[in-house]
Amino acid sequence: MSERLQPGDTAPAFSLSDADGNQVSLADHAGRKVIVYFYPAALTPGCTKQACDFTDNLEVLADAGYDVIGISPDKPEKLGKFREAENLKVTLLSDPDKEVLEAYAAFGEKQNYGRTYLGVIRSTIVVDEHGKVEHAFYNVRATGHVAKLLRDLKVGA
Repeated sequence: MSERLQPGDTAPAFSLSDADGNQVSLADHAGRKVIVYFYPAALTPGCTKQACDFTDNLEVLADAGYDVIGISPDKPEKLGKFREAENLKVTLLSDPDKEVLEAYAAFGEKQNYGRTYLGVIRSTIVVDEHGKVEHAFYNVRATGHVAKLLRDLKVGA
């Protein structure tokens, strides 16, 4: 398991398929700040809430210079269904091999109801325009996370 990223670290490079099968890489966003968030599964209640919250605040974030990318182990076809079902505007990327999830320390041991298992650790990494980690938030809650992130980044009202 990778060590958690810290502010100042170089964000691991990636290139993954989006819901339409197009390759999207972190390098495509050079010169812009990028919010990369990791979530366990499309079309589940918590992940839907989080993706909708990001979509609802996408314009505010874009105006502040941030792009938003959501990454999960879901296949591109499922991401397409998720996007259509919820009218999502955020870029959703597929990481079925979990290589990017692991590089960002967003996959590892979790505990639920006293049981330990491997899974996606809901995380948000803010990458600056130079490809460095600005903020790293791990074990975030789906509900209220985007509002807290906006406060932490001093974005919006």
